[in-house]
Amino acid sequence: MTFKERKIRLEKTADIATRWIGSTTSLMVHTILFILSFTLPLLGIMSFERMLLVLTTAVSLEAIYLSIFIQMSVNKNSQDIEIIQEDIEDIEEDIGEIQKDVDEIQEDVDEITEDTELEQILDKKESETLENIRGILINLQQEIELLKKK
Repeated sequence: MTFKERKIRLEKTADIATRWIGSTTSLMVHTILFILSFTLPLLGIMSFERMLLVLTTAVSLEAIYLSIFIQMSVNKNSQDIEIIQEDIEDIEEDIGEIQKDVDEIQEDVDEITEDTELEQILDKKESETLENIRGILINLQQEIELLKKK
């Protein structure tokens, strides 16, 4: 087994241990073990001092290993948080670039709208001018008709 495989296996063990120690099952198991430990001297199986020595040693070793496992989990979570923060920063940059693109597109749309409005104004003026010319031509034709009749 390579170093990396051992490290991954140990990290998984740390995750499992920290998940289990924070469970209701762990609470019940520890409570039962403590009750059994204090029952042993009452049944005469072991002296009270010896039970306390074994129990204190076991609890101390458990606390040492659990603190190491918990710290390993905290370190792993910190690394995951750093990776997530980097991803968030990248996303923020992408959003900033997208916002710039949207602003540029809005400017283009505004320019097109202005151009379209200008074209509409020019078309209206052109239509009015053509109508005026038609009116003048009609008046001229009428005047010519009147002149022909005279």
